Amino acid sequence: MIAFEGVSKSFATNRGRKVILDRATFQIEPGNSLGILARNGAGKTTIINMIAGLEKPDEGRILRDARISFPLGFMGGLVTRHTATENARYIARLYDLDPDYVETFCRWMAGIGDYFDMPVGTYSQGMRARFSFSLMLALEFDYYLIDEGMPHTTDVEFNRRAGVILRERLQNATVVIVSHQAGTLEKFARSAAVLHNGQIYMFETLEEAKRLYDYHA
Repeated sequence: MIAFEGVSKSFATNRGRKVILDRATFQIEPGNSLGILARNGAGKTTIINMIAGLEKPDEGRILRDARISFPLGFMGGLVTRHTATENARYIARLYDLDPDYVETFCRWMAGIGDYFDMPVGTYSQGMRARFSFSLMLALEFDYYLIDEGMPHTTDVEFNRRAGVILRERLQNATVVIVSHQAGTLEKFARSAAVLHNGQIYMFETLEEAKRLYDYHA
């Protein structure tokens, strides 16, 4: 389970304080994949990063008693001066996995050839996205986090391979996805929420969430 208890988060901007969450309390139960609708600038990436533990709340606490992925496409955890080989083996040891397996899986999945043994800092954005996506798929989580603002790859063959593996992973996992488009959530979410003006409104169905979301459009 993932639980937010009285969580507040805000940032200073040129126009004053931007409130992302204001004393929010909600839960994301295992097996109940959740889609969060929010306008651009409302804090979609921030809330996903908070679930992942990449950002801390200003107030309140976030409880996690499950294996939670880093956001799909997140590249902040890569050491750019190290090769993909070194990064893959380091992450494997962090998760107590076989480094040989993780390296081999990522080599096959990413499909970047000799670049796998070059520093990640030399990669194009697309290559880095393929490697970070491969690294996440090499691990198994209870919750997978998807941010619509994540980097994408245009490699058709990679997308096909990754899509097959991701669908297998999601059969036994829970998805949390944030987007400004309801259609994006339909592929993954069983329930939905709307993030608006620092408040998060939880609904049992996407249709209910869409009505509130469209009302505030």
